[in-house]
Amino acid sequence: RAVIAATSVSAIGGETEIENSPGLSIFAAVLPDNQLHAMRLDAVETLDGLEVTGWSDETDDAHTLLLLADPFTFPVDLALRSAEARYPALLIAGGNASSGSRPGSNRLVLNNDILSSGAVAIAVSGGERIRTVVSQGCRPLGVPFTVTASNGQFVESLGGKTALERLRGVAAEADESDRELLRDGVHLGVAIEESNDVLGRGDFLIRTVIGGDRASGAIAIGAHVEVGTTAQFQVRDAASALEDLGVLLEGEEAGGVLMFTCNGRGSRFFSKPNQDAEAVQTALGPLALAGMACAGEIGPIAGQNHLHGFTASLALFPR
Repeated sequence: RAVIAATSVSAIGGETEIENSPGLSIFAAVLPDNQLHAMRLDAVETLDGLEVTGWSDETDDAHTLLLLADPFTFPVDLALRSAEARYPALLIAGGNASSGSRPGSNRLVLNNDILSSGAVAIAVSGGERIRTVVSQGCRPLGVPFTVTASNGQFVESLGGKTALERLRGVAAEADESDRELLRDGVHLGVAIEESNDVLGRGDFLIRTVIGGDRASGAIAIGAHVEVGTTAQFQVRDAASALEDLGVLLEGEEAGGVLMFTCNGRGSRFFSKPNQDAEAVQTALGPLALAGMACAGEIGPIAGQNHLHGFTASLALFPR
């Protein structure tokens, strides 16, 4: 028996997303061919800096890790880097607890224990693999550019021109509806899989443009981007998000699904309730579906685990 849970602003079950009211969603699975091991992870200060502790020996053979974390006390990005170094083939799905607004206000469950910090996880090994799908819900604008200068989290130039100059050019060529979306928020898709001749869904890691410097023309995206990487500006809207989720689920099969969505989605983004849950049921159902709205979602893009925002990250259990 392995049990983990987390508190959230929204619980998802079946075709329903419970928002702004109390709710509980439980996902129970019997996986006779898999081995499950629950563990607690923590971040501790060492002489070499912050380190993630608690990895169990059973993780050595795991192919999937289901991870729930407290965002105030556990650095998920650090944990993902630690997992990549230790277990390069491990796929991780999950998200951050979202009910609390300060350290100590979220709750995590590990078997019989209730925790207010760190992270809880289940390592899954043996048997049939759990598949993962991450819908980032964006669509590209303009054309791809090569990153020609970058500095840390700043993209300085794209295709030989400053990043802000390129963004202004994309905005000038966009129609009014897309310009409105750009005013709501600009995103940059950074190519993960450069070997593909044509880049499409699943080839870009979407990062939000969090600022710009008019003097230098650089933009900040909160992630390091190497020179030579392909990048393309993106916008996000409700229709694109649902279309992206539906396309990614085409041809998939599952006996049950765990879904970790962003707490910024739901009815305030789609203008109607239950849209993510209904989209999964339409594509794969009827099936057992449970999940939560997260303050950051975890899932792999092109085989690399990342912490996302505004996505839907799914773990697909075999029939």
